[in-house]
Amino acid sequence: MSAARLRTLPLSVSGILVGSSYAFFENTFNLFLFIIALLTTVSYQVLSNFANDYGDGIKGADDNRSGPKRAVQSGLISRSSMKNAIIFLSVISIILTLYLVILAFGFFTKYFLFFVGLGGLAIFAAIKYTVGKFAYGYFGLGDFFVFVFFGIISVLGSNFLYGSSLNWFLLNPALTLGLLSVGVLNLNNMRDLESDDKSGKKTLAVFMGKKTAKVYHFILISAAIFLILTFQINLEIKSVVLNALLLLNVLGLAIHLFQVYNITNPLDYDKFLKIIALHAFFYSTIISLYFFKIIV
Repeated sequence: MSAARLRTLPLSVSGILVGSSYAFFENTFNLFLFIIALLTTVSYQVLSNFANDYGDGIKGADDNRSGPKRAVQSGLISRSSMKNAIIFLSVISIILTLYLVILAFGFFTKYFLFFVGLGGLAIFAAIKYTVGKFAYGYFGLGDFFVFVFFGIISVLGSNFLYGSSLNWFLLNPALTLGLLSVGVLNLNNMRDLESDDKSGKKTLAVFMGKKTAKVYHFILISAAIFLILTFQINLEIKSVVLNALLLLNVLGLAIHLFQVYNITNPLDYDKFLKIIALHAFFYSTIISLYFFKIIV
């Protein structure tokens, strides 16, 4: 359960919530499809967390880390057991992906191969973040892949499953969730900057250095705040409650920027990972309440 890193799950399902709720708004929603989509994205996330634990563990990147101890590095789970768990979860993810795509488009139809390929790429990316000789997380590419998969593909891709069309209207929340997700990763990388640098794990934070990584974080969250406010204006929400909740979310993110700016001890970054992940989940929930017509 510790290796699964359950605190990351709200972030992984945020895009699915937004994309699926907008399908409901457009009368193309399918409850069973929604459930399978959630299960699929959770399987990707847990697979990624297990692979990350395994990859960093065998490469020594977790030996002197500042954050919580990892299962393989600490010896709680053996390398062989974690490897078996990764293989098992990969099979589960493949089965769920195939079932989801067939459910959405049918067998070998127009979009079948494309989305099977997209699912395969998601599984590959989940594993290759830290596993293997050319793990992209060790070359500063983690931020890019998180932005694409947790933002663009999660929102636009999940919505496409229902109506087989791209709704560019959702690009704004897709970018927002992508930025917030990268913000979570950047906090993690700033916390582990020194240990990552010593172990040869060249994250973007390592490449940029402490001061620039903070500026980068400020840009990420500030851009997300701008997009949230812009989307709120475009939606023309009449509900006082929803508007207040969105503004409260923005206020929380703004306060977060000041808190992060004043951090001097890398260990203090850790408590803000969950906060930003919850802000993203809170934002997606508010938007989903509007699209699901629960509060209008």
